[in-house]
Amino acid sequence: MKKTVVYKKDEHYEIKGDFYRTNHDHAPVAIFIHGGGLVWGTREEINEEMIKLYTDNGIALFSIDYRLAPRTKLPDILEDIHDALHWLELEGPKQFSIDLRRIAVVGSSAGGFLALCTGTFNSKPRAIVSFYGYGDILGGWATAPSSYYRQKDIVPKDVAASLVSDQTITEASVEQRFLLYVHARQHGTWIEEITGIHPEGNKEELKKYCPIYNITSDYPPTLLLHGTKDTDVPYEQAVFMRAAIKKEAVEAKLITIHNGEHVFDKDFHNPVVQNALKQVIDFLHTHLAK
Repeated sequence: MKKTVVYKKDEHYEIKGDFYRTNHDHAPVAIFIHGGGLVWGTREEINEEMIKLYTDNGIALFSIDYRLAPRTKLPDILEDIHDALHWLELEGPKQFSIDLRRIAVVGSSAGGFLALCTGTFNSKPRAIVSFYGYGDILGGWATAPSSYYRQKDIVPKDVAASLVSDQTITEASVEQRFLLYVHARQHGTWIEEITGIHPEGNKEELKKYCPIYNITSDYPPTLLLHGTKDTDVPYEQAVFMRAAIKKEAVEAKLITIHNGEHVFDKDFHNPVVQNALKQVIDFLHTHLAK
């Protein structure tokens, strides 16, 4: 059963989340953060099969929107994620039968990045799961023109500019905004678009937004899943993130999807994917146990 709530609003926007209940009282909760390069996406992207994966296994799901770049920059996007966690802690017990001591954050791609960022918050989740996310937005993969996207038709600057709204946007389809992302990746301007900070000469400022540089010994146990043929976010991002977490003596596990591409989990019934998803549930059950 789904209930849509507004977890944050002001006179310019309202941000929604969809809560999916389980049949269990005092259930653990996974907050799900969608991807989309921080410029598109919606809480409704998570499909019915994935929802059932969590709820049938006794884990409630809270799929959230957040304000999108480039109108909203990364610090404010991270504030939205923080506020979603705070809303769940404050309002969740009043509306749903959940256990606030057992909250995990799960994200895919840019959502995986945001999920990894929650491990640096003062109030941290019990566990983190990152599907093909990234911990470092300073690497050349993010700041330089992408050879993969340069092979596609070059998106003209005026086309990309026409897709930028002067209004605060909290959800957008891939059809509406994908070319904006492609243009930014083709020209190496993506990080500046989402942060408002030019990477050259400002690395220390941007390090604040890179989980890989901000891991402490109280970082949550983390599960990373990544395909070796990911052309959008390099597989090495997961390898490096795992190493950085383990360096602080925190549990970190990497599930490698051999020959897996970006969004490999869309192939939901593939036995390799099913095995990986079973490990996700086992990981959450372990770390969200009472």
